[in-house]
Amino acid sequence: MINTKFILLIFLLIGLSACAQQLPSISTPTASSGTDGIVSGISTPTATNGTEGDVSVTSTPFVSSGIEGHVTKGPTCPGPVRIGATDCQDQPFQANITILDEKDNLITQFQTDSVGYFKLSLNPGTYIIHPESGKPLPTAADQTVVVVVGQFTQVTIPYDTGMR
Repeated sequence: MINTKFILLIFLLIGLSACAQQLPSISTPTASSGTDGIVSGISTPTATNGTEGDVSVTSTPFVSSGIEGHVTKGPTCPGPVRIGATDCQDQPFQANITILDEKDNLITQFQTDSVGYFKLSLNPGTYIIHPESGKPLPTAADQTVVVVVGQFTQVTIPYDTGMR
């Protein structure tokens, strides 16, 4: 009589062999097409199982550089403000931001969260942050930032409300 362990081993090998033939091959995560310099926080490379269609696989890239910061708008009170007054400080502002490379090519566009915070993974390099302005207010100036390997460059974007 055949040993039970031997039978289990045969079934295990048959099962592994069948699974190995169905495993998808996964491509390496890369920057999104058409976005020179940006790597999103989550990418979805394509895995092909060798039959019909593709299978989407979500993976987190190993990016540890980019920009991070917050957006504010002010002044928020008309007229002169007393020194030390805390009731008229600049307020958080949700804004639309465009990121350009040094040659003014579009890298990406995004919106900050409701309290003006953002964090965006970018490859090392020099970028122009272009805050989208209102019509006509509030306005914010472009900023040039340098992203270095392994660091998130801190950025503050102040919008001017035009209130005086």
